[in-house]
Amino acid sequence: MAFFNTQPPYVNPAVPFSGTIQGGLQEGLQITIHGIVQPFADKFAVNFQSGFSGNDIVFHFNPRFENGGYVVCNTKQKGHWGPEERKMQMPFQKGVPFELCFLVQRSDFQVMVNKNFFVQYPHRVPYQLADTIAVSGALQLSFITFQNSSAAPVQPVFSTVQFSQPVQFPKNSRGRKPKPPGIRPVHQPPMTQTVIHTVHSAPGQMFHTPGIQPVVYPNMSYPIPLFTSIPNGLYPSKSIIISGTVLPDAQRFHINLRSGMDIAFHLNPRFNEKAVVRNTQINNSWGPEERELPGNMPFTRGQSFSVWILCEVQAFKVAVNGQHLCEYYHRLKNLPDINSLEVAGDVLLTHVQT
Repeated sequence: MAFFNTQPPYVNPAVPFSGTIQGGLQEGLQITIHGIVQPFADKFAVNFQSGFSGNDIVFHFNPRFENGGYVVCNTKQKGHWGPEERKMQMPFQKGVPFELCFLVQRSDFQVMVNKNFFVQYPHRVPYQLADTIAVSGALQLSFITFQNSSAAPVQPVFSTVQFSQPVQFPKNSRGRKPKPPGIRPVHQPPMTQTVIHTVHSAPGQMFHTPGIQPVVYPNMSYPIPLFTSIPNGLYPSKSIIISGTVLPDAQRFHINLRSGMDIAFHLNPRFNEKAVVRNTQINNSWGPEERELPGNMPFTRGQSFSVWILCEVQAFKVAVNGQHLCEYYHRLKNLPDINSLEVAGDVLLTHVQT
């Protein structure tokens, strides 16, 4: 996953948010923001600035929903704004998830919204002055990632991922005797937001991914269980991020990474048992369960959650709500054959992208 080449992502940051850009803005750096605009939003802003004061903003990107919607771009120097540039078009919709990408080029910023080119903003001051990203307004953010398109692939260090809370990895867990996991009937829950992202990129791939296009359902209703492909299968450094909400009366749900009819990785929170079971199923037979946790049950009935699964050479590493949950060593070794995702049980899904 190429964005690890520059710096780890910020996951589920609270808004307003300010975070350091390690090394400052550089030519070829792409910063991608995934989130959702709140239904009551009137505007929001993304600033690339010098420090945390907000007195010097290299690039101010400011969608405003008044008067049919438009986007203001500007630069602030020593507390004084320059002339506004307005794009009389609104690429964001209230209540709908978005992907917003900024690419730093030698002469300008290029901005993409939902993988479509939106605007070009020529530099008014040296972009190298910006070392901080600030986001404000009525937004819910899933994550902010950093990718250097000129960097060579490197093995990511998952323990440095910048979650909203520190990530701490425990010692390796040990398995227990298998118990066949069951699946309860699924409820038809009220609507909320869930985002499933399969993140896969390579140096030079800036605003698009070749091959199978992302699956995006056009409405706010999703089938449960959900089955969707993982384009090109898994490989070391590939991440899957899942955000959603547990039903108030949930008993269990599961996330499966599948290889054909086999289940390479089964992540199964069980609320009555206060356990998160991990396992593999080969030829319809379950292996030994793994249940050890570094702390308490990380999922809560009626509460939102974010799951981050990182595929590494030897194992999957899983974080929930910014805290390391477990490391699960591969039992099915052929990673490219693990090419589909299944989510079922007592959770809500209303937006899915793979």
